[in-house]
Amino acid sequence: MSESNDKRRGRGARRVLRKAAGTVGTGVVGVLVVRAAEGSEPGSLPRKVAVRVTRWGILGSRRAEAAVEKARLAAGDIRAQAYADLGEPAPPPAARTADRHDHSH
Repeated sequence: MSESNDKRRGRGARRVLRKAAGTVGTGVVGVLVVRAAEGSEPGSLPRKVAVRVTRWGILGSRRAEAAVEKARLAAGDIRAQAYADLGEPAPPPAARTADRHDHSH
């Protein structure tokens, strides 16, 4: 192994450790917030903050889902137009199912 490969590997390991430390820190803060909200009275500030942040998360995920659906529909329209330009009928979209594999669990 050359010295430059060892340096790259060391930098990669430090980067992974920094990301892991950030993830652990985020988790600790999350646990503290949840515990503070659980132990609080319904009208207390920590609980109100936790409820508000959760509400924002729900609204954000709904908006993201709507944007993804809009993009999917736009892509389907483009695909259908491409088939039409070729003079071919567009095949129907594949059936979406929650269980996409053959084996049982």
